[in-house]
Amino acid sequence: MGDAQRKLVLYHYEGCSYCSRVRRVIDELGIDVELRSIFGDQAYLQELNEARGRRTVPVLRIIGADGEERWMPESADIVQYLQATYGR
Repeated sequence: MGDAQRKLVLYHYEGCSYCSRVRRVIDELGIDVELRSIFGDQAYLQELNEARGRRTVPVLRIIGADGEERWMPESADIVQYLQATYGR
């Protein structure tokens, strides 16, 4: 799946140090990622909880051009994925 065919959504909240780490890498790589604060909008918290059965963040939601979704938890895994996929 090409980079342009993916939509990336990060579920996070501001006071989370693990979330900050992921957001920093997103900024460094200049990636277009929709940020969804789970405490800023209850609908985002509900989406996360329904999809994963838990409220732990950060979680990266990867949506393919075909609509297939992958939910990636764990900041270290997210950072590794972003660097491997979008790093120069």
